[in-house]
Amino acid sequence: MTDVVARHRGPLAAGTDTSAVIRTLPGGAGANVACWAAHRGAPDVRLLGRVGVDAAAWHERELTAHGVRPRLVVDERAPTGMVICLVDAEAAAERTFLTDSGASLRLDPGDWSDALLDGVARLHLSGYLLFSEPSRAFVTVAVRAARARGVPVSLDPASAGFLAELGAGRFLALIEGVDVLLPSRDEACLLTGLSDAAEAAARLSRHVPLVVAKQGAQGALVARSGAVCARVPAVPAVPRDTTGAGDAFTGAFLAALLAGADPEEAAVQGCGAGAAAVARVGGRPPAPG
Repeated sequence: MTDVVARHRGPLAAGTDTSAVIRTLPGGAGANVACWAAHRGAPDVRLLGRVGVDAAAWHERELTAHGVRPRLVVDERAPTGMVICLVDAEAAAERTFLTDSGASLRLDPGDWSDALLDGVARLHLSGYLLFSEPSRAFVTVAVRAARARGVPVSLDPASAGFLAELGAGRFLALIEGVDVLLPSRDEACLLTGLSDAAEAAARLSRHVPLVVAKQGAQGALVARSGAVCARVPAVPAVPRDTTGAGDAFTGAFLAALLAGADPEEAAVQGCGAGAAAVARVGGRPPAPG
């Protein structure tokens, strides 16, 4: 996805101008996760995604610069997805998204090859893929292939807004076979109907073996077998832009798991990456060099 990040101060002025600092940056939940995983030392990170002709070369260069091997399907019919990120610099840098998924959710089973799993220790899926029919079918094929090879699968629900439209019951049915679920606090509560994040994470861990609920400035919760087994504090940070903070957590968390860390230590690494992410504009880590 291409992110257009507009940082403004105070409320938007309806019907007239609001001053902002605006930047166009590479983004996309899965791509951000891949870049943070590579940044935190995960070897040979690969990204399968779908982009339009308009920005394919740019996105490929940006991924490569971050140490990610791009496997981009170029869509001749749809443009690259785009997100307008409205970031209120005076409200803890909280962001609101306007999303045009474009080519990204046109990923379908025809874009999959089992050879993509050759040498792979873990498959991570963006939950955005569950919000369109073609990419839902893609998820089914990818998870089935990973399970057949004994490759663990993680998934981030990605969007509370889209998740509410899909429905909690349907979402939980679609993620059967996933080993690790990484929801935000709002997503965990939405999926369970509970208002307490710890209770929500515990309940979700009856459906998925490991649940790690990301809570922003409140840190993270690790849950297994129907109970919270760890509460990990956040790393203090002065936020400039919260776009991609959850992706940073996920990328660092997965890199730590691959390096042999237990889930609690991996969550500590995730919180550190989240703090680093909110101090930057955009959803990516700094590129090497």
